[in-house]
Amino acid sequence: MSEAAALLVAGVDEAGRGPLAGPLTVAAVVFDPARPRINGLDDSKQLNAAKRELLYGRIVERALAWHVVVIDVADIDRLNIYQATMRGMRLAVEAVSHVAGVAHIDGNKVPPGLPCPGHALIGGDGLDRAIMAASILAKVTRDRMMLALHDQHPEYDFAAHKGYGTPTHLAALRAHGPCVQHRHSFAPVREAAAARAGRGQVALF
Repeated sequence: MSEAAALLVAGVDEAGRGPLAGPLTVAAVVFDPARPRINGLDDSKQLNAAKRELLYGRIVERALAWHVVVIDVADIDRLNIYQATMRGMRLAVEAVSHVAGVAHIDGNKVPPGLPCPGHALIGGDGLDRAIMAASILAKVTRDRMMLALHDQHPEYDFAAHKGYGTPTHLAALRAHGPCVQHRHSFAPVREAAAARAGRGQVALF
């Protein structure tokens, strides 16, 4: 790695830690200070869907390097959501470490085994432009995947709530039981599956 690359920062953020269904996505973004800045970057949660989509295109076009890791439901249930997040962050940083010498991680934990020094930034998705960009890539990628899952499982209305535990989603879980895209390591999903089994109707489809 060159001396200049050693000074470049990989911003890292995730989307989908809290939902009851669907994957976890983790992104890393490295900007080149010599390239034009992207206007309008912010924490993805502060932007509407149209703005996120617009910025997504600008980020992938102008970033020096970027990478999105998708952790599927099976791995989330196998590892637990915390370990899945740490793994996703490490893999995302590894993918851009050829051009970045340090990683800025949104949150209060630095994943073990990073290929470069890492620093945790609480609220980093509102402070660090590279983390903001990573939050947008992770969010847009996951939202697109949840829209595709809605087409496969329309009874859960994934397009509306993206897998989060809204009253509508919880009602659908009670009515239909969990599908293969639900996280059985999460208590509301386990409880819905158990209740469904108690009525003699286990539905995994």
